[in-house]
Amino acid sequence: MNRIEKVFAKPGKKALIAYVTAGYPDIGDTLKLVPQLAKSGCDIIEIGIPFSDPMADGATIQHASHIALQNGITPQDCLEIAEKIRNQTDVPLVFMTYYNPVLKFGIERFCRECHWSGVDGLIIPDLPPDEGEELEAASQKHGIDLVYLLAPTSTRERMRLVAEKSAGFIYMVSVAGVTGARQELPLELDDFIARVRKETEKPLCVGFGISTPQQAAKVAEIADGVIVGSQIIKLLQTGGDDFSNVCNFAKELRQALDNTA
Repeated sequence: MNRIEKVFAKPGKKALIAYVTAGYPDIGDTLKLVPQLAKSGCDIIEIGIPFSDPMADGATIQHASHIALQNGITPQDCLEIAEKIRNQTDVPLVFMTYYNPVLKFGIERFCRECHWSGVDGLIIPDLPPDEGEELEAASQKHGIDLVYLLAPTSTRERMRLVAEKSAGFIYMVSVAGVTGARQELPLELDDFIARVRKETEKPLCVGFGISTPQQAAKVAEIADGVIVGSQIIKLLQTGGDDFSNVCNFAKELRQALDNTA
């Protein structure tokens, strides 16, 4: 059983997945923040590899990626960051990136170095499951879970395909749009989750728009985990060097999920 599987093997546990952009505000901050998030109750950390055309990301994460790229962060830097984090914590690490950087790096080489660096999974928003055969083969070879996404607009056929191919968990996109904190959860989310449940027993984790403990608790009533990113990046923009505001927010999310469970 790998690290991601262990998270979802705990009966009644709702997974808290936090997103950070590698190298934002700088590399040192990422190295300090991720272990603190793990200690604050986050079960999985999603590390974004900065990319110049982040089509699935809203303004907040786009800005963080832009700053990280200005800082000179490369995919190789992200692998080194992950390796250093792995030496500090056993929390599962999942890279979120786009297909172009992986393709340029070399698919086989990228998956091999992810394994060496202690990365447990990959999320590639612009890679559809019917075109992921090469990356699936490489990721499976090196013990990396390739997580696919489903949107509310997904057809039943796409749901079945993702249910078959996604490893670790399925990333449920709460809205047809980009990432970003939102005031309210979409009304159709319950129905969306229910439709996917009919197709799979794999863990379902919801992202895109969750920004408060109250929203996280509502999602946890119907899903196996919540993914929070933009709100964490916003707090990084306003907080101090000790990341107390981010960690306190993570603890509030953890408490909300535990109360739901």
